[in-house]
Amino acid sequence: MQDTMGEKVAKVFMNIRRRKHQVTQFLWISVILAIVLACSPDLSDNPIPYQAFPDIVLNLNLPENIALKSKGNAREINGGVRGIIVYCQDPGVYYAFERNCSYHPNDACATVNIDNSKLYMIDPCCGSTFNFSNGQPLGGVAWRPLQMYQTDYDGFELVITDNVIQ
Repeated sequence: MQDTMGEKVAKVFMNIRRRKHQVTQFLWISVILAIVLACSPDLSDNPIPYQAFPDIVLNLNLPENIALKSKGNAREINGGVRGIIVYCQDPGVYYAFERNCSYHPNDACATVNIDNSKLYMIDPCCGSTFNFSNGQPLGGVAWRPLQMYQTDYDGFELVITDNVIQ
């Protein structure tokens, strides 16, 4: 049996309707995929810069450094790429963090400071906060820890080297 002209037209319209449904499904899947990918963290960030520097020696008996003998105290000093934050975890246990933020480290404002509360470090540019005990991000967009430099303490002087601790 041959299809009549009306049946042929009906088949064409059915095919168009089926194609329209497939295109609509494809568009919805594309939109959902774009939203999911847009919400993913930016893990394609630039490497954190490194700049060699001579050993930094801090005499902890000097007035400007005496607070570093007490647990929980921190101080910003010169050195590294954008400066260094020295933190006393416990008397005799010190950490030295690069002040260059780990999120978009080449941005002009990517500099970490000691928060006014003195409970964490913060980059006011991107809003990321970092833990004093290991430099790991606590909040914000940063996903990598701050660079940490090797420290040695002999009871009087704290030496900070340019060796990055992984």
